[in-house]
Formats: sequence, C-alpha cells, structure tokens
Amino acid sequence: MNVYDIQGNEKGSIELDDAVFNQKPNKSVIYYALTAELENARQGTSSTKGRSEVSGSGAKPWRQKGTGRARAGSKRSPLWTGGGIVFGPKPRDYHTPLQKKVRRRSIMSLLSLKARENLLKVVEDFEVQSGRTKDFSGIAAKLVDESRRRRVLIVDREQKELNRRAGRNIPWILYRSADCLSTRDLYFATQLLLTESAVKRINEKYSGS
Repeated sequence: MNVYDIQGNEKGSIELDDAVFNQKPNKSVIYYALTAELENARQGTSSTKGRSEVSGSGAKPWRQKGTGRARAGSKRSPLWTGGGIVFGPKPRDYHTPLQKKVRRRSIMSLLSLKARENLLKVVEDFEVQSGRTKDFSGIAAKLVDESRRRRVLIVDREQKELNRRAGRNIPWILYRSADCLSTRDLYFATQLLLTESAVKRINEKYSGS
C-alpha cells in the first residue's frame, strides 16, 4: 500500500497485514455489531404520561344518557386534549451485549472492505503545530477525493491534542485513535485515512485474533 505525505504525494509504501486487511467481509457480523452499537448509544430517557399520571379529575364529566353528547367517563381519557398517551415511551435500557470477538471481526471485515473498494489511504504521521482548523482542513483536503468528502475517518495511533483540537470543528472529519475504532465510524465513513503508526498498531492489535 502506498504511503502519502501531507501534500498528497507518494513517499513510500507500507505492508497491510492480510489477516486484518484482506479478510472476507462478514455482513451478518457487521450488521449485528452496528445494530448493537447504535442501540447502546441510545439514552432511553424518553417518557410520556398515561391516563393515570396526567392531572385532571376522575369524575364523570356528564351523565351517561340524555345529553346528546358522546358518553365519557374521565377527562384524562386519551381521546381528550390533555389526556394520557396510549402506549407512549417509558424510560428503558436499550443495552445490547456485544461480544469482543464479534466486534473485532466486524472491524476487520470493514477494514478489508474499505481496502478492497479503494476507500483506504495511508498517510505519514503528522501533527498540526498551529492547532488551527484551517491548517488541518487544508491537509485533509489534499488527501481526500472531492467526491468522498462527506464523512472522512482519520485514524492515528493515539489522538494528538493539537490535531484533535484543530479537527473537531470540521463537520466532514472524524479523528479517532487506533484503539478506539468502532463499527459505526468505519461503516459510515466515505473514506478512511490511516497514519503509518496507526497501521502498525492495527496490524499488531488485530492480526492475532
């Protein structure tokens, strides 16, 4: 795999471990891991009030017969304005257990898929010394194809504070460390940029699984 400098020029090559970057993608594992991560990200704090919880009298509004109006038994009925909600959400835990080996397999499947579809590029290690968003955006723009600049995932061995600060306000860039890869970030990434040190760390971490 070619390695590019921050100007977008080729400067060398690096080996991608076949045990990590040349796996047969397992769509079932990707689906399960992605669904679990999305569910685990839900807060589960939505809440509504049923007819027994809303304020209002429990008395019958009018007598059953003889008024010409529809019969009614309570002002708290779901049919009335201000009444309770039928089958509304209540606070709940959406947590879905995700086995470590399933998560690892899904990440390797997505890394292999990105490499196979030429959506993966390796760049030399860099740090934006100025910490400015404009400088970070300029470097990323030289490395990313214009048509894929929707959700670019940049992975470093570990997050550098200046890079993190410079890239956090760029809406089309996600900056992550190699030890914090997730199925969600990889799946939705339109292009993947790995630093040289990130590739070495990923090879080291996942090749033995």
